[in-house]
This record gives sequence, C-alpha cells and structure tokens, in this order.
Amino acid sequence: MQAVDFNSDMGEGFGPWTIGDGVDEQLMGYISSANIATGFHAGDPSTMRRTVEQAKRLGVAIGAHPGFRDLVGFGRRHINAPAQELVDDMLYQLGALREIARIQGMNLQHIKPHGALYMHLARDEAAARLFVETLHRLDPTLLLYCMPNSATWRVAREIGHPVIREFYADRDYDLSGSIVFTRHVGALDPAKVAAKVLRACQQGRVQTVEGEEIAIEFDSICLHSDTPGALALVEATRAALDQAGIEVRAPL
Repeated sequence: MQAVDFNSDMGEGFGPWTIGDGVDEQLMGYISSANIATGFHAGDPSTMRRTVEQAKRLGVAIGAHPGFRDLVGFGRRHINAPAQELVDDMLYQLGALREIARIQGMNLQHIKPHGALYMHLARDEAAARLFVETLHRLDPTLLLYCMPNSATWRVAREIGHPVIREFYADRDYDLSGSIVFTRHVGALDPAKVAAKVLRACQQGRVQTVEGEEIAIEFDSICLHSDTPGALALVEATRAALDQAGIEVRAPL
C-alpha cells in the first residue's frame, strides 16, 4: 500500500489570539504530523503545552516549527540576520518545545523551519549548512522537513541527515520546483486542492504558475492551518487519499 505523511502547522496563536480559523484540534484528526509553533513567529508556552496534549491524545507525531523573531509579521517577513544568530534562535525554540513535550512523555519526531526562515534556508547554502551541521551534532535522528532540491535538502543529503521532502497542497509551484512564497493566501477550492494532491501522489506531477507541468517527489504533504477554509481543505484531501487507498501515516 502506498503511504504518505500529512503535516500541518499547529499552535500558531499567541495568548488569547488565534491565527486562521481556530480549528487546530479538528484539523489534527486528519493529519499524521504536527509542526508546533515555538514562540518566535507565533505560539507561547501554554499554547505549546495544549497543542502537545492534543497531539498525544490523537496519536499525532510532533515537531518543532521555529521561525524568525517576528510576531507582528507572523514570521513571513525576511530578517537579514547572521547565520549563527538564526541557528541560535532555532536551537532556543527547539529546546523549549522539547522540554514541554518531554514532561508529557512525548518525543519530537522532526523540525521544520517556518515561513520566511524556511525559504531563507532553502536558498542560502551557508546558513543551511550551519543549521544542518548543528542539528546533526545535536540529534542525528531528528527528521528535517524541507523542500526537495533546496539548499537545506542538498546539505542534509551530503552529511547524511534524514530529511522529509514536502509537497505543498495550498501553495503554487514555479518551474524551478520551488513554492511561490506569499504572505497572504486566498480561499481555495477543496476539490481542486484534493485533486492536485492526489495527482501528485499517484503521478508525481504538478502544474506550475507558468502553466507547465513538472515532476515532483516528496514524502509528506503540507497544508497550512492558517489558509482560509483549512478544515474543508484538509477534510477533502484526506478523503481523497483514503478513497485512493493511500495510507496517511507519520514517517517514523
């Protein structure tokens, strides 16, 4: 049976504020891996704890989702910072979530940088190298979620760090195979998103914004929880996968 991971970003509120439709717990019933915000772009200690509790109750694997130090911009604005500073920030955020998870008997499955930081590491080989080498020294088994053929992916492959390649259900692709980064995503058609994901799983193809098709390889589907109508998108996508006999399960 074909199998694929299905991940989504969770816990991306702050104090009494919520991001997106506020349906994290419902969304978590359809996914296999949760990327938990760790405080810099969103999230706070209590939100992190509650999100870990939900994941434990629903049997969902968890990972750290560190971002730029940018609460106002939700981590989707680029910050021109030295590579070492960025790595320090990511380790700080990873450590915070790991302790919150540990007290509940949960281990972290993965780490996935957020937003503009994810895209920065995908392009900046020096920053990606410092991050991946540091991560490998810290925990050579912690899965790293990244874009295929990105600088992050290339460095991880070179040094033998385990990676999970992502396919973005709710983002457009260009001819380079990269996602088209945007700070604002409009409403999407659940049926079209589900069909896009199913075709990528079954045929390894996706249409680009240029109107051409490219081959795509991946291990995990990502659908953002802050995309408008995220719950309907996730429900339709999961239903399409289930009907096609594609098992949704965490990589580990």
